[in-house]
Amino acid sequence: MINFLQVVLLGIIEGITEFLPISSTGHLLIAEQWLGHRSEAFNVVIQLGAITAVLLIYWNRVVELARHSLKPENRDYLLKLGAAFGITVVGGLLASKLGLKLPKEVQPVAWAVYIGAMVLFAAEYYLRHHKPVDEVTWKIAVAMGLAQLLAAVFPGTSRSAATIIIGMLLGQSRSAATEFAFILGIPTMFAASAYELFKARHELAHTGSGELLDIAIGFVVSGVVAFFAVKWLISYIRTNTFLIFAWYRLVLGLGLLGVVYCGWLR
Repeated sequence: MINFLQVVLLGIIEGITEFLPISSTGHLLIAEQWLGHRSEAFNVVIQLGAITAVLLIYWNRVVELARHSLKPENRDYLLKLGAAFGITVVGGLLASKLGLKLPKEVQPVAWAVYIGAMVLFAAEYYLRHHKPVDEVTWKIAVAMGLAQLLAAVFPGTSRSAATIIIGMLLGQSRSAATEFAFILGIPTMFAASAYELFKARHELAHTGSGELLDIAIGFVVSGVVAFFAVKWLISYIRTNTFLIFAWYRLVLGLGLLGVVYCGWLR
């Protein structure tokens, strides 16, 4: 029963945090301090659940882009998606070759969460004085690819926060930046998950039926929760700012730094 609750809680945390601008990696790392560490295969598969949910939400848009890829506006959109995706993939492979890995300690995550809050506050202040547009420029596409790379190297940064905010700072509306960031995240995160699953193939080959059931449950829970979390976020940002997430990150970051420096977490 305890194991089942652990799996469900981790699936819920992944589903809520993967696409909200609050950092899923950071939350899962923190959760595992109390709930216990799960296998890399488990962590990758529950992330796949969240990605699948986003694919379902944007399914009509993805199909429209695929079916009418020769239309000038769709071709332009797809080329920019491809450029941003390529930057992330090439940069990620270079980071892997250089041995850059996500730290497993809470302290750097806490600092990233805190700094991310400051960035969100600054961005919202800056954006009050600018009129946004829905266009995706090449500058935005390149910047979003680099933002994804930054989030991949520094846990606690939040991929969605980094990409959406950079798009907005470069002139995009909230809804346009969110759509491009989420659609860009679909191939990016599927590719990253496939790579991680390939690395964990030997671990998966020796996984028992009990662990496979845990992975399946985590996948479903994460997917269902992510579906509703993303639907809520898309609706929320139409009329609201990201300040609620900035305040959340500020409180969480300061709280984590406090417990780290008290020696309760490392």
